[in-house]
Parts: sequence; C-alpha cells; structure tokens
Amino acid sequence: MNYRHAFHAGNFADLVKHAALLDLLSRMPRPLTVIDTHAGRGLYDLSGDEAQRSGEAQAGIGQLMKAKDLPAALQPLCAAVSQLNGGGTARLYPGSPLLIAGALRKGDSYLACELRAEEHAALTQALTPWPAARAVCADGYAEVVARLPRDGDALVLIDPPFERADDYDRCVETLGAVAARNPKAVTLVWLPLKDLETFDSFVRDAEAAGVGPLLIAEARMRPLNDPMKMNGCALVVARAPEGMAQTLQSICDWTVGALGQGGAARIWTAT
Repeated sequence: MNYRHAFHAGNFADLVKHAALLDLLSRMPRPLTVIDTHAGRGLYDLSGDEAQRSGEAQAGIGQLMKAKDLPAALQPLCAAVSQLNGGGTARLYPGSPLLIAGALRKGDSYLACELRAEEHAALTQALTPWPAARAVCADGYAEVVARLPRDGDALVLIDPPFERADDYDRCVETLGAVAARNPKAVTLVWLPLKDLETFDSFVRDAEAAGVGPLLIAEARMRPLNDPMKMNGCALVVARAPEGMAQTLQSICDWTVGALGQGGAARIWTAT
C-alpha cells in the first residue's frame, strides 16, 4: 500500500474521528479492552515535508486550535493537542494510538495493529510511555477477531486507508465477527465519503450482517458530486453508548460549518 497518513494527519477527517473517539472513550465502562485495527505511526510531525506539502493540517487542526467559542465536543481534542505541544503551536499531532493510550485507566488494555513495518516501528516507540498499550505488526482485521475478549467491555476502532478493493467488505466482515465474539463490544468505523452509493452500499451490507443498531454520522464537507475526491467522512458506531448522537452532531456541525464548502452534517440511525 502507498498510503501514508503523514500527508493527511490533522485534517478535517481526523478532527471528526478523534473528537468522537475521545468522547466514546469517556463514555465506556471500565475496565476496558481497546483494539485498533489500523493504528498508523501514532505521532505525526506537522512541520514535516508530507504535512507541509498537503496543507491539510493547516486547514484542519490549525483552524481548530485558533477557533473561538469551540463547542464542548471538540475541546478534549484541542486540549490533547495543546498538551502534546506544551501549549505552543501545533507542530505535533497525536494519532488514535496516543489519544487512546492517554485515556487508559487502571485495568484497561490497548492493542494497536499496524501492518507496515516502518510505521509499526514508529508506533512501538510512540507507545513506550504506556505499559498497558502495545503494538503488533499484523493484519488488524484478523487480529481483532482472534484477540478480542469474549466477554467484558471492549472498544474496536476500524480505520483502514481504503486503498484495497476489499476494505469495505472486510470492515463489514469484522463488524459481524466482533458482534458474534463479544456482544458487548462497541465498534467505531471511519469511512471516507466520496460518492453516496458507495457509502449507502456499506451501510446496507452492515445492516444485512445484523450488527446494529448503528449510529451514523456524516460530515459532508462539500456536495458529493465528484467521486474522485474525498468530499467528507463518516463514522459508523455499532452499539453506541446513550447520548453519543448529540456529541457527533456537534462535532460534525462545527467541522462542516467552519471548514467545509457548501456541505452538510447528518446524524442518523440504522438497524
């Protein structure tokens, strides 16, 4: 795979995903097992060549850190980025692994899966301060099915790059496998929004797999009329905790309103 998240770290999609992830972690019962299927390197240098060339971080986290009257749903992410950077300019951005590791409590555990050796090496180093967090160089789809506890509270994050033709199918398969293995597990899936039919097809397949109820959040940054562009992103949460819909609405409303171009936010449920 050619995907490198360093080009996209801190963009609008990361803001939606990471603000929602922090909210979800705050709502989950403890002790908690967390498994991340596509963890990445964990920490991103926004002053690096990749981030500077894309400009996505400046248009995303750069704008969030300067925003006035930020809604409560986005303040934990703002605080985490500020703490990472010592209160200064956002030169470093935390990926999901650092946000999850930083939210662990006594008795919790975190398994971060990353298939690419170079990214896994960086991830292992980034997680060093947290003994309850560990990284494996492996296929995250397979690891979560093999390692998810059969009982107890658990959170699964599925966030692939969607470069492989089978990523949508494997996401649905993994949703089904997680539900079958541990009915208490909550699963958060991130997806790009390019064209509506691709996304609707995914939701239909997830419904057919019987993994509901599903809480769905769409941040459409622009109209979905060019399938060659990432026009937004979506989150699909299986067995979402009560009250999370309001948080997702706030996150998507701000992101679309502040950073989008004629888009819309939509929160809905599917069974």
